[in-house]
Amino acid sequence: MARNLGPVCRLCRREGLKLFLKGERCYSDKCAIERRNYPPGAHGQARTRFSEFAIRLREKQKVKRIYGLMETQFAKYFEMAERMPGITGENLLVLLERRLDNAVYRLGFASSLAQARQVVRHGHIAVNGKKVTIPSTLIEVGDTISVTESSRQKKVIVEAIEMAQRRGVPPWMALEREQFRGTLRSLPARAELTMPISEKLIVEHYSR
Repeated sequence: MARNLGPVCRLCRREGLKLFLKGERCYSDKCAIERRNYPPGAHGQARTRFSEFAIRLREKQKVKRIYGLMETQFAKYFEMAERMPGITGENLLVLLERRLDNAVYRLGFASSLAQARQVVRHGHIAVNGKKVTIPSTLIEVGDTISVTESSRQKKVIVEAIEMAQRRGVPPWMALEREQFRGTLRSLPARAELTMPISEKLIVEHYSR
């Protein structure tokens, strides 16, 4: 599967906000946004006027990077959101939140989304008691996500759980930290998704 192998701190600088792609580093004074809060490149500090197309494109790119998706994957989720009843933009965000790697990160079993994807692929996560190794698996309301018994002493998972306490668990999920498991209590409401995302611009981008 294609994935971004470049320096991820450049992505945060390009979008002008913290995307929390580096785990604990994002909370320290080493964060690239704290040190150089302007786009990367020779002309990063130049004043730029964006066209309507560029504004919509940047919003799509930002959401892709938040959830760690490539273009083809993201387009497929948009197509799924269009076919669902309700508001397309909100459907899209809910679908992205339902990805297993995202749920693992939200519950604090990994310190970043990239690490969550790796934890899933390496077989450390189970859904409803069954090991799942596909990060894009969509979880349902009531599903239980847990760290497998044999992986609960893994240093990377123990450290991630300790660091995650400052981040907290979103209200649509329930965490039983001592049991290394969590549950999707409900689908997230739009008001509960606090990242600065304008999904309407993404819908407009694909509708042009």
